[in-house]
Amino acid sequence: MTIADILVHVDDRPSAETRMALALTLARRHGAHLAALYLFGAPPLPGYVAAELPASVLDGMREAAFERARAAESRMRRLADAAGIALEWRPVEAVDPGPAVLHGRYADLNIVGQDDPDQSTPYDGLVEEVVLGSGRPVLAVPYAGRFDDVGSNVLIAWNASREAARAVHDVLPLVQPKARINVLAVDPNRTEAGGGAMPGADIATHLARRGLAVEASQFVTESISVGDLLLSRAADLSADLIVMGAYGHSRVREVVLGGVTRHLLAHMTVPVLMSH
Repeated sequence: MTIADILVHVDDRPSAETRMALALTLARRHGAHLAALYLFGAPPLPGYVAAELPASVLDGMREAAFERARAAESRMRRLADAAGIALEWRPVEAVDPGPAVLHGRYADLNIVGQDDPDQSTPYDGLVEEVVLGSGRPVLAVPYAGRFDDVGSNVLIAWNASREAARAVHDVLPLVQPKARINVLAVDPNRTEAGGGAMPGADIATHLARRGLAVEASQFVTESISVGDLLLSRAADLSADLIVMGAYGHSRVREVVLGGVTRHLLAHMTVPVLMSH
């Protein structure tokens, strides 16, 4: 399995360069086409405020947004040129993260940044929108830290659900040939329709048939949340990637996510591959 199209979402925050570096690494490995999506626009204003502002002020705000887009393109192209990778630049004027969903549907992998609580933008919530709306896998990258590569030490959060099964399938192109893979079943459902008598064993066997080195384990939460347990195990194992199904649904102008998904998106310490 290969990745032919990668879409990386960039913005004005310093973490965008981390995302781009990771996207360049993966594009080089897979010989993939790489596109960068940059959403931009003048800051949204209440209608009564905009109505009182002179046209020259509104035009100036819009031109400033275009200038930020040009500056971002210059930064990203410098990184791509240094890596020897051709970059398709896609600037899209938008007032919310919605257009990212449409662009995301035409990529094998979407690389999106975690929201930064200290640097809010009109496009916060981008990960949730793309995960639930695009139908494509999303690699969410933390806003803090540097992540030059993924796929050599993978932690899979397994609960035998449709979403988890899809995430396991979607991560396979990112798994490196000699990778270590740990399958973790947390508070497993031992029914026949769930994990069975040995939760995680079946999916571990499936992956092992591909020649991958896989271990399966089970944990029962007591005084710790499922999300914190996953992050703790990722740290213990020195995992460079967490894989999980994203649970929830999207409605017009609203995104509703499950508790574990929300927790990982808020507190991730390593990149997380999510599929819905």
